[in-house]
Amino acid sequence: MTALEFRNGIRSHIFVSWLHPFKEQKLVVVGSRAMAVFDDMSEEKLFIYPHTIKWQDGKIPVAQKADRHSVPIEKKEPLKEELRHFISCVADRKTPLTDGREGLRVLRILEMAEEGMLTGQKGTPSPAGTNNYFVHGSACIDGNVHIGEGSKVWHFSHVLSDSRIGKNCIIAQNVSIGPGVTVGDRCKIQNNVSLYKGVTLEDGVFCGPSCVFTNVYTPRAFVERKHEYRETLVKKGATIGANATILCGVTVGRYALIGAGAVVKKDVADYAVVAGVPAKQIGWACICGVPLTFKGQKAKCGNCKSTYRLEKKHLVAVREEISL
Repeated sequence: MTALEFRNGIRSHIFVSWLHPFKEQKLVVVGSRAMAVFDDMSEEKLFIYPHTIKWQDGKIPVAQKADRHSVPIEKKEPLKEELRHFISCVADRKTPLTDGREGLRVLRILEMAEEGMLTGQKGTPSPAGTNNYFVHGSACIDGNVHIGEGSKVWHFSHVLSDSRIGKNCIIAQNVSIGPGVTVGDRCKIQNNVSLYKGVTLEDGVFCGPSCVFTNVYTPRAFVERKHEYRETLVKKGATIGANATILCGVTVGRYALIGAGAVVKKDVADYAVVAGVPAKQIGWACICGVPLTFKGQKAKCGNCKSTYRLEKKHLVAVREEISL
């Protein structure tokens, strides 16, 4: 017994058993306007059930049943027709309706099903012809989403349409991304983080557990303000601490460090360390994340030995010993 869920929302259920007491070869397709049933054991093979679903008082779904009707199908031997088609493709050099690539796709699905039975772990590899990544079976990936090679999307996370996730990213449990959000390469987004439309993360950004991004400055549940979304940019290598809040419309600078629980209401400079409510700058951080100690206008990291200098209240890297 196998359950399949596709990215366009369609779901299917496959039941196969050699021990089943009844001989059945049946395909049922349930649509919004009608249902189709192909029953290979019936004299009339294909039936259409024009059942529909209507909403009573806008709340209760009520099935509207209708009489079925059969669709005439020419009676032929399936295996013989399949062989004729194959011979015709060989003779005319045509691509078969089910070619080797489709066979590989079928094998990939069977391999996933077998792995699920053996391990109890559900997962979705990338589609054929795309980069390799992993999506846990409980996660939801909408259409028109790009996920880079080596990235992993874990339990109960949701990536909405038109979003782009870079290479080697970790998307932890219960994360929501999108729609239309861009996440750079090598980002780590920890549990319970939501990246709404208007948020952009550059490469190497760390989002701590339950940190918060907004996209409307004065939200009301009863006032539509989608046209008021403000862009939020988190630049390369920045760190957002656990439970911090980033109000919309700000830019967090390169390698900046936002303390846990801080509320950021204005732009944060490159390498700046900010904390508090509202957040205020309390120091500077090295590219490796260690707070810097200054001698005059110069600082040298005690951890990675990178060197910096202050120029007009801005930190400038003289030499960085590590790189993102």
